[in-house]
Amino acid sequence: MALLNLGIVAHVDAGKTSLTERLLFEAGAVSQPGSVDAGTTRTDSMELERRRGITIRAAVTSISLGDLTVNLLDTPGHPDFIAEVERSLAVLDAAVLVVSSVEGVQPQTVAIWRALRRIGVPTVFFLNKVDRHGADVDRVVTQVRQRLVTPPVMLTSVTGQGGRDARVRAVRLDTDPVVEAVAEADDALAARWLTDEPVRARDVRRAIRRGVRRGELSPVACGSAITGAGVPQLRHLLADLLPRCDERDGPLAGTVFAVDRDGHGRRAWLRLWSGRLRVRDRVELAGARPQTVTQIAVSEPGGVLVRPSASAGQIAAVRGLSARIGQHVGDPPGRHLYRFPPPTRQSLVEPVEPAQRLAMFAGLTELADEDPLVDLRLDEHQEQAVIRLHGEVQKEVIAALLEDRYGVKVRFSGTLTACIERVAGTGTAEDRIRERGNPYLAGVGLRVDAAPVGHGVAFRPGVEPGRLPPAFVAATEEGVRAALRQGRHGWPVTDCTVTMTSSQYYPRQSRPHQKFDKSISSVAADFRSLAQVVVTAALRRAGTRVCQPVERFDVNLPHVAFDAVAALLGRLGAVIDDTATAGGYLEVSGTLPSARVPLVVSALPDLTGGEAVLTARFDHYAPVIGEDPPVMPRRGPDPADREGWFRAVPR
Repeated sequence: MALLNLGIVAHVDAGKTSLTERLLFEAGAVSQPGSVDAGTTRTDSMELERRRGITIRAAVTSISLGDLTVNLLDTPGHPDFIAEVERSLAVLDAAVLVVSSVEGVQPQTVAIWRALRRIGVPTVFFLNKVDRHGADVDRVVTQVRQRLVTPPVMLTSVTGQGGRDARVRAVRLDTDPVVEAVAEADDALAARWLTDEPVRARDVRRAIRRGVRRGELSPVACGSAITGAGVPQLRHLLADLLPRCDERDGPLAGTVFAVDRDGHGRRAWLRLWSGRLRVRDRVELAGARPQTVTQIAVSEPGGVLVRPSASAGQIAAVRGLSARIGQHVGDPPGRHLYRFPPPTRQSLVEPVEPAQRLAMFAGLTELADEDPLVDLRLDEHQEQAVIRLHGEVQKEVIAALLEDRYGVKVRFSGTLTACIERVAGTGTAEDRIRERGNPYLAGVGLRVDAAPVGHGVAFRPGVEPGRLPPAFVAATEEGVRAALRQGRHGWPVTDCTVTMTSSQYYPRQSRPHQKFDKSISSVAADFRSLAQVVVTAALRRAGTRVCQPVERFDVNLPHVAFDAVAALLGRLGAVIDDTATAGGYLEVSGTLPSARVPLVVSALPDLTGGEAVLTARFDHYAPVIGEDPPVMPRRGPDPADREGWFRAVPR
């Protein structure tokens, strides 16, 4: 049976979950469509999703369209979860981008559309809510053309829009409006149409299929997910025009795009690109040891059903793999590889009940192990957890998961912009055994050197082979990396190389007729603890610069509002790189410190009469200039305070 992995994507509240429910109902998978308002949708399984009426985690369900099995991925629409959307887009064959025919193209619509284009996902538009007061399909089609800069091809028409009796019918493919729209992207069809040669429906269909696959055409259907108007026509377009997945033989290849838990434990959701995965297979994830598959459940129209194997094109929930989102099995297609943007905010997490602190730590550690978007930093000394975030709603998601899964209620402190520190030069430091108050039976010399942007932290033993036991070298690296989590200003230090320049240790010894004696022998903890003191001293001599996250923004706005918006951006420290006209609007792009993006978002509606559309994404870190660098309060003992450190971290 043919397969199609289809994503339903949209700006929040455009109606994508309602559309998913309507498609399930039309296919006979449910007896009645679930309601977002009533919290009865099949794809929103988290309590927070039902309570807030938003989708947080991508969910998979399946339907049949004739001989075609469609795996539907209902993805988040809230801006805080654009990374969740992108990692779901990476496993799709095609997508339906839902746009409200009342609100029209919104900021998240633009962000999702650009992600679809960047990843190369063929897309159909569905203009929803034609039954609502204020619906204007023609206006929204114009917005699609102007603001998304894509040629729309209207394949349905609506009568009675704006009322509950709105009706939708399909448009014949050989009518002039359809042929004219398709001819914009198909030279062969344009030549026949311009010379008055007859253009048959099958020729137009073939041209639309080519244009959709190449991303040159955007079919548009309209309707209402609530009343069902237009949904049968959309179902026909999905089966008729969208490219189906390639069922390829060859070596096993798959992508992990979600990790969740049910009553039976942890599951990793994989999209298989080629080959066949069987129970008891030994699977090697990128960067991990081979693991044994203990169970496979495949998403099918009847539900997620346990099967002995899964083949190319299918989506499977697999048990037995300690997989993280974004990991790959084998060699998946190049266009489906993606990177996660670093979070730009951070917050302190605390349990409401202090007695649940250890349970909170365990839960957060488990969540961070599953999801690379949960960037966690634990401080065992002060019993604190700091988590880096992509948005405020992510706090609610983490809190809901901790309460639902682990029974731990938490609260968050005020959110800060998450900065980093980069090493400015070179610094060295050394500590020897029994000198300058060193209580550890270890001696270490370290040199810290600045490295190029993007280099990360590299550790080099530096000492000649065989001079220091490998366990002590590893412990020194652990200590170095632990110390660099909090630099001179409290932020994580990156883009540097740390090299061991000297070492001392007492070999394993025992007193006469006794067992191993730690008091006269070096242990790994000596090197782990001392390395933090030494690298901190070297870092002080090398110097660091605090760097703040900077986002690349694009603002689509009316020409008349440019002066006011440019003045606002200038006051907030933005750098405008380019301006261009797109579809009658002005497109302004540039960079802006992440901390000031919310100020722009709140001011734009008043300055532009609500017509501006802004999208922003992380671009780079830049040094803080012209003001005192922000300081992150230190968590735990400070290795820069030698005496205090030696008291707090005794041998």
